[in-house]
Amino acid sequence: MTVRTGDELPPLRIPITRTLIVAGALASRDYQDVHHDAEAAKEKGSPDIFMNILTTNGLVGRYITDHFGPLARLRKVAIRLGAPNYPGDEMVLTGQVTSVAGGTAEVAVIGKNGIGHHVTGTVTVQLPRDVPGTGEVPMRTTDAPRTNPITASSTTPDTPR
Repeated sequence: MTVRTGDELPPLRIPITRTLIVAGALASRDYQDVHHDAEAAKEKGSPDIFMNILTTNGLVGRYITDHFGPLARLRKVAIRLGAPNYPGDEMVLTGQVTSVAGGTAEVAVIGKNGIGHHVTGTVTVQLPRDVPGTGEVPMRTTDAPRTNPITASSTTPDTPR
């Protein structure tokens, strides 16, 4: 994959369901009632429950890593919310590469729903090594524990004392 300034990412369409809104709020430990209780949301002036920023942040991250692959690493996600995401709507994420340098790309992201722009922002992503001219991927690519060469020993490990 070659990445160039000006490249457009394909759109990602996300149906906004009650389940997505509530599950995202619970997963991010955001227990504010406006994210799970329709009556409480209405009492506070909203027509229904609405998505929290942490769920939106996760969806933006997913959008970027789905495009650049599992070895891409998010380095910075800077987003701003606009129109709320309500159940029954759809958010369409789009992105455009605004710069590529030193193994990273900066991508401008917009998420639109039926009301307007739900999210706008910029994501800086470290690109995988297989992208020409982009630099290195972090050396550690497994979940194997690291060993300290100073304390590592070729003898049997210490036993509890």
